Amino acid sequence: MSTKGADGFSSDYWSKNYSEPESMDGLANAKEHAAYIKAFFELELVNISSIADFGFGYGHLFEETIKAFIPYRATGIEPSKHVFDLFKEKYKSPADSIKLKLKNTDLVSWVNKRTKKSKFFDLGICTSVFQYLSDEEIDLVLPELSQSVKYMYFSVPTDIELERQVTELDFHDEYAIRRSKEFYREKLSPYFKVIGSRFLESKKHFDEETTSFTDYLFRYD
Repeated sequence: MSTKGADGFSSDYWSKNYSEPESMDGLANAKEHAAYIKAFFELELVNISSIADFGFGYGHLFEETIKAFIPYRATGIEPSKHVFDLFKEKYKSPADSIKLKLKNTDLVSWVNKRTKKSKFFDLGICTSVFQYLSDEEIDLVLPELSQSVKYMYFSVPTDIELERQVTELDFHDEYAIRRSKEFYREKLSPYFKVIGSRFLESKKHFDEETTSFTDYLFRYD
């Protein structure tokens, strides 16, 4: 990642872009997202005991997901020191048994430090991160992410959503790269299957013979 990206965003970025958190998806409704994730895996009897968040920001969704699952191991990374420090200071673990690691680093740096001996996670969370990565960075991180997680709760705004933010919310994210849904689907396809709204399954860990998600009509690249 570039130096700017690796350093994350300044406090000015967060105060400007997140000035109305009560109206933002993933913040005000973080508890509902966590409940949705929990129910999705419970329905298929899939155990989630380790979680990683790849850019947790203010940490609302990361914290609520940890509360929902009480995993034995959780890792969160965030490059922006301002929000990283805020989360680290306020976070209170819901259980003493949880082994929590927080790292003030970016996704590209994190995957570059991974080795064949690195542990993988049952669930990765990666929401509103990829729009800040270059094409080359996306190509770099996706293979490692597919090795690092079994499933991923993933979202990224396409050019359509970003334009709607401008026209409907009068909000322009100057750092976000405009890309089509076709672009992201093409990039994700070699490494992940779509198994539900926002849910991805790693092709490195599962195929149609080993998956727990056997509603094949709703499995696609």
